[in-house]
Amino acid sequence: MPSTDSTPQTGVRLVPRRILPVIVLSQFAGTSLWFAVNAVMPDLQAAWGLPAGAVGSLTSAVQLGFVAGTLVFALLLVADRFSPSRVFMVCAVLGALANAAVVLLSGQYALLLGLRFCVGFLLAGVYPVGMKIAASWYRERLDAVMGVLIGALVLGTALPHGLRALGVDASGLGAGGLAPWQVVILMVSVLAALGGLATAFWVPDSPDLPRGTPITPRALSVIWSDRRVRASVFGYFGHMWELYTFFVLLPLVLATRLAGAQVSAAAFVVIAAGFVGCAGGGLWARRIGSARVAGIQLGASGLCCLLAPLMLAAPLPVFLLWLLVWGVTVSGDSPQFSTLTAHNAPREIAGSVLTFANCMGFIISVVSIELFVRASHTHSFGSVLPWLALGPALGLWLFRPLMRRV
Repeated sequence: MPSTDSTPQTGVRLVPRRILPVIVLSQFAGTSLWFAVNAVMPDLQAAWGLPAGAVGSLTSAVQLGFVAGTLVFALLLVADRFSPSRVFMVCAVLGALANAAVVLLSGQYALLLGLRFCVGFLLAGVYPVGMKIAASWYRERLDAVMGVLIGALVLGTALPHGLRALGVDASGLGAGGLAPWQVVILMVSVLAALGGLATAFWVPDSPDLPRGTPITPRALSVIWSDRRVRASVFGYFGHMWELYTFFVLLPLVLATRLAGAQVSAAAFVVIAAGFVGCAGGGLWARRIGSARVAGIQLGASGLCCLLAPLMLAAPLPVFLLWLLVWGVTVSGDSPQFSTLTAHNAPREIAGSVLTFANCMGFIISVVSIELFVRASHTHSFGSVLPWLALGPALGLWLFRPLMRRV
């Protein structure tokens, strides 16, 4: 049976078999908080009379909360001062409570925005801390492990859509085969809390847990001055311009061809398909390199943006296949950009580089979300979606130095 003791023959530390499955499932459960409100937005708009652009503003609140939380956690070295597993648990449980508190509101939009900001802030103690825990246990297989972990985040993002579509078909509690929005919110909250508890009880801190270093402004200059770091970081920025805006607009795009529970079910499948891109990309990278995998997937998702005018009018099977390919590739490059940045940055400031890159990437996502949600209210998707290709195009252009090296 595996243990954490080094074997006398090899000196290699064996990892308990439960560690990776528990981290992956907990990451999946915790990050389901991210889009919990997005999945039930049509219900909230009908019940509370929320403005048309509410989906963009509420998603932006989560993103900005995540940026703030990431900076605070990094500045205070929270995951170094305290057990990372305990930090993960506390943030997952508090995030679950902040998410569940939505059911107590009755149309107070300002409070809803505040709660979504709190959820985003607490997710900074779930997603990055979960990655830190995994990295401390799996240094030798980190590229493949990162693919699975970020894939779990993508599945968590998709989960609320799946719950909304499937949750009440059997119980008959919702209109049109859809789960009542309160049930979806509470189910996601319970799942996130259970994920946090599972990590605390079943994932001990690694004996090789590295100590963090305070974030330093020097990392900002390295992002610009180091050619390889600049290439991977700006490729990631292009990816972030597209990723979360795609997640936000997807249900609206699907609603042009589908209705009711079909929209939520299809949104779940398309977003969840990103797990294939993340996990499969991690395995593929071991054969052809992370740079090629990231470049191919970024280029493919950009092409999906450009094809929007044709695909929106295509037969339904072609339309759904287009979105499925887009769902795989829009998420699949993410772990490769993180891996490349971690490898290319100077070791002593790699954590700072990743922190700043993460924060700037999420700020870019806020700008993109606000622009595209507003534009979608006054223009057709056929004229709006191709502009999402701007991010992948610029990202690929700036990513060229790493593509040439492979």
